[in-house]
Amino acid sequence: MFLLVGVLFFCWTLPLIKWNVFPRIGVYPSSSPSPQDQCSQVEPISPSYTNPKLEKMEEILQSQAFRNASIARLSGAVRIRTESFDDLGAIGKDKRWDVMFDFADYLSKTFPLVHGKLKAETVNTHGLLFTWQGSDPALKPLLLMAHQDVVPVPASTINAWTHPPFSGYYDGTDIWGRGASDDKTQVIAIFEAVELLLEAEFSPKRTVLLAFGFDEEVSGHEGAGHLAPYIQERYGRDSIAAIVDEGTGFQTLWGSKFALPAVGEKGYIDIEIVTRMPGGHSSIPPDRTSIGVLSELITLIEDSKYPPCLDSKNPFLSQLQCGAAHSPDFSSELKKLLLTHGKGSCTEKKDLLALEAAKAGPDIRYLMQTSVAADVISGGVKNNALPERVSVIFNLRISVQDTVADIKSKTADLAGRIAHKYNLTLHAFDGHEEEPKSITLREFGDSLEPAPVSPTEVDRQTPYAVLAGTTRRLYGREVLVSPSIPSGNTDTKFYWNLTQHIFRFGPGWDGKSEGLGNIHTVDERVSVASHVTAVQWFSLFVRNMDEAQLYDVDLK
Repeated sequence: MFLLVGVLFFCWTLPLIKWNVFPRIGVYPSSSPSPQDQCSQVEPISPSYTNPKLEKMEEILQSQAFRNASIARLSGAVRIRTESFDDLGAIGKDKRWDVMFDFADYLSKTFPLVHGKLKAETVNTHGLLFTWQGSDPALKPLLLMAHQDVVPVPASTINAWTHPPFSGYYDGTDIWGRGASDDKTQVIAIFEAVELLLEAEFSPKRTVLLAFGFDEEVSGHEGAGHLAPYIQERYGRDSIAAIVDEGTGFQTLWGSKFALPAVGEKGYIDIEIVTRMPGGHSSIPPDRTSIGVLSELITLIEDSKYPPCLDSKNPFLSQLQCGAAHSPDFSSELKKLLLTHGKGSCTEKKDLLALEAAKAGPDIRYLMQTSVAADVISGGVKNNALPERVSVIFNLRISVQDTVADIKSKTADLAGRIAHKYNLTLHAFDGHEEEPKSITLREFGDSLEPAPVSPTEVDRQTPYAVLAGTTRRLYGREVLVSPSIPSGNTDTKFYWNLTQHIFRFGPGWDGKSEGLGNIHTVDERVSVASHVTAVQWFSLFVRNMDEAQLYDVDLK
């Protein structure tokens, strides 16, 4: 009898336990995870502390006056041509860097409170670092990032633009111009959010850092490459609570609206391959010239594709689980394969789930697969002389299941087959100088391993849970938040030592637009509605992070 009463009491109280023990995050543990448990959604999070000025700030953000002022600020930023060029010389010597002074002056005049009340520093001349000191030194700082520079506009494309690329033209909906989307909307949104919080007399407990590199579009070595070690020297390794930088945004998938913060990045490597063979008159050619031999190797490399694979570390696996759990139009075949998908690392066995998901197209396939692209080729000097030296540069974006060593090993193996076939000496990544009758492989520039994947637990207050709860607070419960991975890279590659919790996320959204606003091409633009919501998101996220008792982050 007592046993029966106990069972009935447990069954009656279980729902109360679920929602009262974990009310803020809105999820609960389960001994046998359901599809929903694999993509639990965080309850919207609102800051509990407020004051009359913070309440007024919410009204200001919704006002036409703020919208008009924000349009003017972002348009003005776009008009400054902060282009990054691949052949830039040293800072202080190459005058093309000097436009960054103009941009820094613009920010100083446009955001007087940020520059007057925060500690403002320059790092390596043009890197900008702002410190908003918190009242509790025991709390790890929050770091918000963006980059000041933009991709150059080729002169040959200017006439193809609907509006001039550095006009900052506003057409009633969008602001047009190079950098409007990538990445000046994020730069200005961060400044606007902090400026508003300062006006509202918000005083953070958690220190807030703002870091703005200036050469992200040419790999970031001068900007983020100096800012990150500068911050680490001041605060130490693993000293930052969370980082938010540019990245993925919002997308409609399988009939659902998704916010897709990227929690990892692919790696990359550039490989130069040089073929050296005897020259001579082209009237007496060998069966294969050096161009022919290299072409055969290029074809072999392109034909020897890396297989798509969903390693358990890959954030795209989480994205599929979210679709299976919540989206009405999710593929029944994918759902079936998810149930039987292995949890271990990729093996020689074909990954049926990855192969099925890859049918959606290359944009999806290359989230699960290392890409290989021959991008630069050169050789030959005259139309009647056999080429003695030809070369090609491959760019590979390395999926999370592969490593730089894997890529080198496979490329060397393929080159070895061609070298053996034509009796050529192979030098593969051994530092050996080129020699006659040889194939030489070397790294071209710096390589990068795939990024560590940020934790995405939501059954306790983690930085990811705060990010997700902030997003659903602003955009509504109908928006699902899922981890994702982009196909490119960001300045965060320099910040791995500072925190595990790195999120590459463009939080602005107008409720309809998707993608990244024609970044890196003609007619780049951003909707004003998206920009204003980014300002709202950053102001809300700073406040939510300030109140969060972060699990396993702020513990000393």
